[in-house]
Amino acid sequence: MRPSDESHLIRLARSGDRAAMSELYRRHVDRIYQYVRYRVGDDILAEDITADVFVRALEGLEQYADRGAPLAAWLYRIASARVIDHWRAVRRRQTSPLEEDGQEDLVSEEETDRGDVLQDESLRKAIQGLTDDQQSVIVLRFFQGLGTAEIAQVLGKTEGAVKALQRRALEALARRLESEQ
Repeated sequence: MRPSDESHLIRLARSGDRAAMSELYRRHVDRIYQYVRYRVGDDILAEDITADVFVRALEGLEQYADRGAPLAAWLYRIASARVIDHWRAVRRRQTSPLEEDGQEDLVSEEETDRGDVLQDESLRKAIQGLTDDQQSVIVLRFFQGLGTAEIAQVLGKTEGAVKALQRRALEALARRLESEQ
């Protein structure tokens, strides 16, 4: 997708063109859903949060400023904020361990059949133990395939900060996994 195509779609969507809104949704919904799902570990919850991301994006499309970053970076920021809000709400009302609070498996049967790396329960728990920014970097980099520059745009950080965050996240993951063995 060329940036000019997306910019054109954004302008059309701002003017109320439903086809442009649908096309923007179609282009981004799967990646946003996957990102949210990796962060929350529940299909239905991920669908709800993803829907909320796109409602908020449509409501805020007038305020979206095209600064050369792809629309996806803005959508990931909204998704990240929604996921953080979800976990804050869970922590406020949590009276039992996460495993008993709707945190079943992080992966679907299809992903398990593929041998997806997230089927490893210890890895899932270790990722959940990271800070929100560290979780975002790990999911965006290794499960969404974004590069350092794209992640920097999503998180609103410099590339150097993202590299340092990734290094710290990987070190923390290694420590957590090592201590479990």
